[in-house]
Amino acid sequence: MTDDKEPSSAQRLLGDFAPALVGFTDDVLFGDVWKRTDLSPKERSLVTVAALTTSGNTDQLVFHLDYAKQNGNSEAELIEAITHLAFYAGWPKAMAAMTAAKRVFRGDTD
Repeated sequence: MTDDKEPSSAQRLLGDFAPALVGFTDDVLFGDVWKRTDLSPKERSLVTVAALTTSGNTDQLVFHLDYAKQNGNSEAELIEAITHLAFYAGWPKAMAAMTAAKRVFRGDTD
């Protein structure tokens, strides 16, 4: 049997190196957790952006900022959330997150 489905981001990035992690990412995280109905995809994205901002995980934040837009968050909402987090997560983390947001939203590489 062939799988005609396009490979996920995780599969393209790590599929040949860490297949178990890719499986958990695709099947459990995005297959089960993100499909739960008590939070909308928009709300889940906002929570995820906040968690990644507060922990300083800007590599993952780049993907999730774009995903948050796909899930209905506006750029203004995401910028406001990151600005708000500066007072709770710390200025350096918020500045790093905002730099990632600018890169995602404006294609700015500076």
